[in-house]
Amino acid sequence: MSYKENTEYFVIKENPIILGIETSCDETAVAITKGGREILADEIISSATEHARFGGVVPEIASRAHTEAILTATERALKNANLTMEDIDAVAVTKGAGLLGALLVGVSFAKALAFSYNIPLIPVSHIRGHIAAAYLADKGLEPPFITILASGGHTAIVNVKSFYEHEILGQTVDDAVGEAFDKIARVLGLKYPGGPNVERLALNGQNVIKLPKMLGNNYQGSEFDFSYSGLKTAVINYVHGETQKGREVACADVACSFQHAAIDVLIDKAFNALKLTGYKTLAVSGGVGANGYLRESLKVRAEKENIKLILPEKRHCTDNAAMICAEGYLQYKAKNFADLTLNAQAVVDGI
Repeated sequence: MSYKENTEYFVIKENPIILGIETSCDETAVAITKGGREILADEIISSATEHARFGGVVPEIASRAHTEAILTATERALKNANLTMEDIDAVAVTKGAGLLGALLVGVSFAKALAFSYNIPLIPVSHIRGHIAAAYLADKGLEPPFITILASGGHTAIVNVKSFYEHEILGQTVDDAVGEAFDKIARVLGLKYPGGPNVERLALNGQNVIKLPKMLGNNYQGSEFDFSYSGLKTAVINYVHGETQKGREVACADVACSFQHAAIDVLIDKAFNALKLTGYKTLAVSGGVGANGYLRESLKVRAEKENIKLILPEKRHCTDNAAMICAEGYLQYKAKNFADLTLNAQAVVDGI
């Protein structure tokens, strides 16, 4: 009997040990969890330093780095968990969204493991993985709740109705918030990755530059949608204007003012979504969820409005495999397995 014919006959365990693989961008990550929420190992090998030489992620370099690192990351995870592949009950892997070549490394490796050890292969959406990081932060967490999804590729307010039903209440109509951070970093002459460097610079500045935060009043979409293109343009115009006038640009003030404009609107719309739904729990997901100003502002607002706030560890906000295990566990319970025809997807529709 072939592996493809076997997939529907796998025995589902109550607390499976799942090995997760994440290779969507510049982190080669492998993690192992038990029961979806207990982390046994959590390895990340980053190629960010290599990409910094070019001012951003170079897809071909990322793919090569994943190829070189994925076996090492897997061996480290198994060693740190004191396990062997014979102890693994399933393999979960990011199928998309992300850089196609990078994703293919992880998907191909995961398929080889699943086939070799005759265990389930679980395809995981990178976006749903970020949302599932909340289950690692609060092991007793159950839907419904609102999630702020804020990363380099996605920005949205998500209504997590159940473990399997997610509704996008609003999303960016142009740039993602993390993408905006990276672009502003380049304008200010900061190195990649832009987000952390803008945040560090902002600590020395003040929120004194008036910048746009909202979509115009004539916008016909969702009240929870975002637009960061105008904010990005406003910052660029301000910097260029100061330079043309022969003035020294107060880069720290620019960074601080931009950070406030980019993040305050995320917070406001998230709390508006809580009022709309009546939910009392708010979670944060995605790389921008590691931003200190966002985290501290949310703590203050949540305490003031009596909202339970779920903040994953910063390493679980950025790309990691533990979140893939967490979402993989949910898909495992639903028997959403793939066969060996599984392919990577640069873009994943919906959520």
